[in-house]
Amino acid sequence: MSTQLALALPASTASTTVVINGRATLRVEGEQRVVVVAGLPVHHYGVGDAVAEAYAMVFLVDSGFAQQHEVARAFGCSVRTVRRHQRRYAEGGMAALAPRSGWRLGRRRVASKRLRVVERLKAEGVGNREIARRLGVSEKAIRKLVGPRCEEQQEVLPLVMAETSASPPAPPAAVAAQEFPSAAVPSPSRVTSTTDGDDDSSRQERGDNDAEPVPMSLDGKASDRSLDRLLAAFGLLDDAAPVFASARGIAGAGVLVAIPALVESGIFALARKLYGEIGPAFYGLRTTVLVLLVMALLRIQRPEQLKERDPAGLGRLLGLDRAPEVKTLRRKLTRLAAHHRAEQLGAELARRRVEQRGQVVGFLYVDGHVRAYHGKHTLPKAFVTTRRLAMPATTDYWVNDSVGDPLLVLTAEANAGLAKMLPTVLAHVRDLVSTRRVTVVFDRGGYSPKLFAQILAQGFDLLTYRKGKVRRIAQRHFVRRRAKLDGCWVRYALDDRAVRLLKGTLRLRQVTRQSEDGQHQTPVLTSRWDLRDIEVAYRMFERWRQENFFKYMREEFLLDALIDYQVEPDDPTRTVPNPERRALDKDIRAVRGELAKIEQRFGAAAADNPEGQRPTMRGFKIAHGKLGTQLRSARQRLAKLIAQRRQLPQRVEVQDTSQGAVIKLATERKHLSNLIKMVAYQAESELVARLGPHYARADEEGRTLVHELLHAAADLEVTDSELRVTLHPLSSPHRTLAAKALCEQLDQTAITFPGSRLRLRFDIQPPPLRGLAFPGPRTSADASATCSQPPKPDILQSG
Repeated sequence: MSTQLALALPASTASTTVVINGRATLRVEGEQRVVVVAGLPVHHYGVGDAVAEAYAMVFLVDSGFAQQHEVARAFGCSVRTVRRHQRRYAEGGMAALAPRSGWRLGRRRVASKRLRVVERLKAEGVGNREIARRLGVSEKAIRKLVGPRCEEQQEVLPLVMAETSASPPAPPAAVAAQEFPSAAVPSPSRVTSTTDGDDDSSRQERGDNDAEPVPMSLDGKASDRSLDRLLAAFGLLDDAAPVFASARGIAGAGVLVAIPALVESGIFALARKLYGEIGPAFYGLRTTVLVLLVMALLRIQRPEQLKERDPAGLGRLLGLDRAPEVKTLRRKLTRLAAHHRAEQLGAELARRRVEQRGQVVGFLYVDGHVRAYHGKHTLPKAFVTTRRLAMPATTDYWVNDSVGDPLLVLTAEANAGLAKMLPTVLAHVRDLVSTRRVTVVFDRGGYSPKLFAQILAQGFDLLTYRKGKVRRIAQRHFVRRRAKLDGCWVRYALDDRAVRLLKGTLRLRQVTRQSEDGQHQTPVLTSRWDLRDIEVAYRMFERWRQENFFKYMREEFLLDALIDYQVEPDDPTRTVPNPERRALDKDIRAVRGELAKIEQRFGAAAADNPEGQRPTMRGFKIAHGKLGTQLRSARQRLAKLIAQRRQLPQRVEVQDTSQGAVIKLATERKHLSNLIKMVAYQAESELVARLGPHYARADEEGRTLVHELLHAAADLEVTDSELRVTLHPLSSPHRTLAAKALCEQLDQTAITFPGSRLRLRFDIQPPPLRGLAFPGPRTSADASATCSQPPKPDILQSG
């Protein structure tokens, strides 16, 4: 008996080694750095040698050993720097890589002691060009020092001139502190956030941990935020305060009805807790998250679609002079993704939702969603159900509650199957539900009796379809069941019995449903013995709510869209099916098909052999010698191929198959966008639930009504303490009345707009009257009299 061979696993990477990709690494050994490609050192240089380091970047990219973004990440610079080194090397060789002479980056062109001279000249109204001529510098240096536009500087001039002549002009931060004592802008720290006279300790004492801090604003005009943008440019502002102006007929202002649901989800407080600040910036963390949520609710499905929207019009919904554009929003997403906390944010959102809606997590539906990839990179393949073929893709696993709303999303490594991912998913679910026992519902992709035993050992119940061949149950054993579940009547023909798996060690319950025509039987396995058989079948077939959720998210929120095209290194030791063995399997199938045809012809010749002419087998073989030669040759080729396949391992490491396969799509930004869309969907579900008692067709048309409500125009009225949103009437009177009831409920939440002290108030204009209503039923005489008279004009409309 042969002994088991040890796997040749690679040695662990030292802490001083920076992995560029699966092929190249950068090692730091004392004062030397060594670039290693495929285990061989190809370049080394000293730590302080900037020219040699730049050449190392150029060498790796130009030789095809690494891509620009991989080199930039390993050497701690930007992709633009790598491209600049490549361009300089192509133009002038090694000499061009030397540091350029001139002003050091970040060094002021104007000395600090001459700053007062510049401020004095600006106060006197001298232009930038004249100041640059007097100081002997370029106009660009003065413009960078005082601000991008003269209009912004002119607005700051009154603050500077407010100083007495005895004291020198103060910098903008000190000027703002003196002109606005309540703001208290200390230099050189940033502008601090304030609440309604409460500090952080007082808010914690009263339990208001989710209170959004209110930033300061120096602008009194909603359409002109020049001062706040100037503060952000000086690094004194972390986020812009929302400043609204009263207006009428603002398109899309109906999206503000979703703000209470978004605040209740806790995404603003959790984002502030995990990410802190991404400033100093005018578009800070809270504004960025709010913009992404509003985009999802308004069906702006990707950042590029912002080009089709008016930035000023969209900014009026957010309390800004203009909304961020595509490049700005992409930079914010990149900065958020750099923290690598999307998975933690998703877990915190799910934990908060379990605390708020714990009654709907008794049954959790788990299924994978495959996002096909059509780019140029080599990625692991997965079976795409909509296309019915295997394609390069990424698989996300979603956990939905009993009503179909999303709770948690995880990205699988290398498109792992449901049976492999379920233990990981359940570990995250256990962190959410603590010791509570919940029932996990999944489809046949997770069928595995060994996995069932593991799920039960972890304290979960299971509900799934039975897979494989099952003995058909006689029709006389089925019983007609009828019950009202979740407000609707269901009828099934069911058979309930116990079954044993794993050689009798695992005892489960099997509920089989028979179709109406009696031709099809669907067996369902569960560990819940306390439920009625009709409820077991109902909960299993309600799994289609999750399929409908995937369809809705694909069509409405563009769930399959790529947020970026970046890739990141994959595990090079991950094993995949051997491609050489797969090629041999294809050849073996072809040879076996050819052999079967030859054997068929040989057998037919033997059946038709005239025994009077060839009574012996030897004579038959001589007569069909050519056919026998073909038969023996095919058998030899088949035996040779089988022997070759037997010598090949079934699975190999992915780094041995293809260098391009040791990558995967970057998941952080996509995970962030999935969480944003998940919270937006949950907000829609909250609005639909509130509409239910007031709209008869809420189950069929609830989301359509909410969609119309979010896109409706509205009037905004701003007071000292309130932001009143008055929606315009909807498409029909009965929808308008349902929206009015919804507005009355939202008023009771007493939610303030994030980042402000303005309490949101909602109302809707009454539907227009189309004519006079008759007080009672009309008779045939009234109808004939009405028809005989000419029509009268509408009194209410003619006014």
